[in-house]
Amino acid sequence: MTSLGSMRSVLVLRTAVCFHHRRSLVSSVFKASPGLVFQSVSTNVFENLALEDWIHDHVDLERNPHVMLLCRNTPCVVVGRHQNPWQEADLKALRSSEIPLARRRSGGGTVFHDLGNVNLTFFTSKKHYDRHRNLRLLIAALKNVSPQLDIHSTDRFDVLLNGHYKISGTAAKLGRTVAYHHCTVLCCADRALLSAALRPTCEGIRSNATASVPSPVRNLQEEDPALDYRTVMSAVATQYNTEFGCSVPVQRVDPSDERSFPGITKLANELRSWEWTFGRTPKFAVHAPLSLHDDASTNHSLAAASAAVEVKNGLIERCEIQAPPNWLPEEACNEFSSLLIGRRFCPGAVAAVAAAMMRAVPPGDERGVRRLNELCHSVAALM
Repeated sequence: MTSLGSMRSVLVLRTAVCFHHRRSLVSSVFKASPGLVFQSVSTNVFENLALEDWIHDHVDLERNPHVMLLCRNTPCVVVGRHQNPWQEADLKALRSSEIPLARRRSGGGTVFHDLGNVNLTFFTSKKHYDRHRNLRLLIAALKNVSPQLDIHSTDRFDVLLNGHYKISGTAAKLGRTVAYHHCTVLCCADRALLSAALRPTCEGIRSNATASVPSPVRNLQEEDPALDYRTVMSAVATQYNTEFGCSVPVQRVDPSDERSFPGITKLANELRSWEWTFGRTPKFAVHAPLSLHDDASTNHSLAAASAAVEVKNGLIERCEIQAPPNWLPEEACNEFSSLLIGRRFCPGAVAAVAAAMMRAVPPGDERGVRRLNELCHSVAALM
């Protein structure tokens, strides 16, 4: 009689992924090939980031040191593990456009993804980790399609077009024995949306978080219309197989398939959580003016209005809201500040505090209601 364990192993080996969920075992496909190329069928950033983590955690990359993942995502912004989202992205613009923000587990700077952007992840053992080789592979793949391209890699592991325009950025995660290096390739990304998304939510942030280095960017298709995402993916996969002597065709995989990737749903949900995305932000402070207006003139901001906030683990640790006492009584500002402490640094928390204070405003005090609303909107604009 076949044991349950044996049946489970056979089922896993028959999936398109060809992984076994136990790290100590590998599928027959891994045993038969010196390397593999996978292409995700998902365009969800959280699922694709979870797939990266799953491969890193569950595949024996010391025995099978050459695995590559190709994927694309619908519009999103991805910050590095040690970055501050409020410093890197216009969160208000992202919310209004329903563009998700994700925090990956690797370091590096913030990137914008959309369907015109190809993402490559090179998995390997730490012993074989070599970002220079990976970028040489990418450049060779692109030049195989478009030999006239003037592209080269830099000491920062970016790839520049015509010596100036960034078409690819890099980040990496190094574990004790395994590692991965991922990079982007701009094929036909929406550059206007990219520029609008990658702006700070507010000025006046003081933080030790890793800051992105802004660079001028350009799409490959602006240089050669033949370089669409399909062509780039195919060229990179072909070059990867040539480089590592692989013969297995590109395997299409579904990162939402829990049977193929046991535990991957939990990984994706962790990446979606507010606690991971915002709560893992290094401690920071915000000192900024507030846009409060005199009732007599909507165009004149009150110079004395300001906010000083300290945030740890995404939660407000200290808060001091100041406004002219003839605009809003000092005790009201102090109460507003006090009620924010311990809450998330987000517009919803400000709205909840304002709603609580509104209930204490005397009936008929329209000016008081209007000014609390204005204070609420002005403080929320920092978030």
